[in-house]
Amino acid sequence: MLQWIGLLGLIGLLGLIGLKHKIPPDSPGALIRFSGLLGFIGLAGFWIGPLGACGAFGALSLWGHPQQRFARLAPLGLFGLIGFIVWLATLN
Repeated sequence: MLQWIGLLGLIGLLGLIGLKHKIPPDSPGALIRFSGLLGFIGLAGFWIGPLGACGAFGALSLWGHPQQRFARLAPLGLFGLIGFIVWLATLN
């Protein structure tokens, strides 16, 4: 089970939508969109399995997107917390 939790990081690929459908810089939520960079923590999943799930943070970059169908995907980025919590639990 623990080795599969890193697959949650695939949710972070939703953040790539923001590259094709740009978000205007004056849109609200710029700070939380910037926290979408935390998705790069998911790269550590190659070495530390549970941290792969932190890649889901990349979906936060869609926060406040003007198109509602994309903005609804942003909360999925919170699944990155699962990876971080599981990683903390396995430290012991």
